[in-house]
Amino acid sequence: MGRAVAMDVANRMRAVAADSGSVRMIFAAAPSQSEVLAALTALPNVPWDKVTAFHMDDYLGLEADAPQRFGNWLQEHLFSKIPAATVHRIAATGTADEICQGYAALLGEAPIDIVCLGIGVNGHIAFNDPPVADFDDPLSVRVVALDEVCRQQQVDDDCFDRLEDVPQQAITLTIPTLMGAGALFCTVPGARKKAAVKAALEGPITTECPASILRTHPNCTIYLDREAAPHG
Repeated sequence: MGRAVAMDVANRMRAVAADSGSVRMIFAAAPSQSEVLAALTALPNVPWDKVTAFHMDDYLGLEADAPQRFGNWLQEHLFSKIPAATVHRIAATGTADEICQGYAALLGEAPIDIVCLGIGVNGHIAFNDPPVADFDDPLSVRVVALDEVCRQQQVDDDCFDRLEDVPQQAITLTIPTLMGAGALFCTVPGARKKAAVKAALEGPITTECPASILRTHPNCTIYLDREAAPHG
């Protein structure tokens, strides 16, 4: 699955770069994305030198060098392996308002071409958990409270040892920001995601399962392994 996603993402990157000369991309940081990123960084002739890269969320309240910070995870798994033209990481210092406004300004400089994302156990996309998700959010970047299901997922993914270690707040790109991209590539492996995938694909389009909104995007591809597939 990771190789298949990587091939499709790379082909889209080549097409966008050939058409416009640059590629603006947003990446998720999660173990579910590891195989995709490993395959993508190993492919030849990917126009990384045309890429301006962003990531979609990060914790508030962690030290700047904490390995759990998503910017640091992406630095290890992606940014350090590619000759990207520009990498914009969500700032680790400053007030929350300053961080959100600064990142929103960078995102707003031009349209986003590609988003590589996943779906959380609770159906979240980025850190838009069901209690806070807003399909019509007026902001492009905001501070959110993380629900307990989301925080427990971080423990189950071996990112934190204990639930109480997981921050309770984060900065996230909002749903309209993600949905405004030209193409979305959503990778969802594992049996723990099966219920969320079923709700996203077969249930009502509702913020109770934020990922359900993906069905309204004109160019979103969802990749599942057998364990995550609702009828696998």
